[in-house]
Amino acid sequence: MSQFTQPPQSPQPPHSQPQQPYGPAHAPGLRPARNGLGIAALILGLIGAVSGLIPFLFWLAGILGTIALILGLVGRGRAKRGEATNKKMATFGTVLALIALIMSVVGAVITFRAVGDAVDDLNKAVSDTKTSAKPKAGEDAGKGKGAEKEKSGDDKAGKEEKPTGEALEAGDGIVYDDDLTVTVGDATKYSPGEFAAGHTKGNKAYQVAVVIENAGKEKFDSALVTVEGRAGKDGVDAEQIFDDKVGSGFTGTILPGKKVTVLYAFDAPADAKNLTVEVSPSFTYDSTQWDLKL
Repeated sequence: MSQFTQPPQSPQPPHSQPQQPYGPAHAPGLRPARNGLGIAALILGLIGAVSGLIPFLFWLAGILGTIALILGLVGRGRAKRGEATNKKMATFGTVLALIALIMSVVGAVITFRAVGDAVDDLNKAVSDTKTSAKPKAGEDAGKGKGAEKEKSGDDKAGKEEKPTGEALEAGDGIVYDDDLTVTVGDATKYSPGEFAAGHTKGNKAYQVAVVIENAGKEKFDSALVTVEGRAGKDGVDAEQIFDDKVGSGFTGTILPGKKVTVLYAFDAPADAKNLTVEVSPSFTYDSTQWDLKL
């Protein structure tokens, strides 16, 4: 019985072995494609460009655009070296980053210009208001006791002009440069309601009428009118009384040629002989005081 043996096979030369596809990103044993920077550049560039559509967010568009531009350029460099496969994505992210930076500059110009214009308008409005919010020197509303004093006697010697800052009397009015007139009437005894707030048992309550007349050309917002009281020789704060009849204060707008009367009530010690009422039409107007006899 014969045996057949297979002749020994000679090893194939290296060049005859089958070749595997080779590439930097696909070669066996090499690290995978590093596409993270290109993806980040695309996302940040897109967010930055969208943020640039809102001028106020120019700062966000600038920050994101700068970061996206750096990441996009680095990502393109990786793709050129064969370390990444998303060159188009990195390029698109770089373009979006440039758009975000351009829109950031435009938004900054628009925002700063708008803020500057708003500040200028506000300063002008405040300046105009202050010039028209001071009482007219030596002049009152032309009503009440103040007007009678000016009309009586000789024009030169008979006028009794009060020094600036001195309290007026009941019935006197003060006229501001914008022709807004404030008048405070006499203090009369008042009986607070059953559920009144601000009244202390043993004290006396007094009611005062405050009249604001708008003789100017512009409407007046009376929501900022403040009225405060002090009673007695020592000027102790007189607490304001609130009930179903008084305490609501001024509200709404006073149109040109119209006037509004609001009643206020104050709580004063039983031995108080006078009540000082201070009225301020708003924070841009000088406040005025009235010294009322009790």
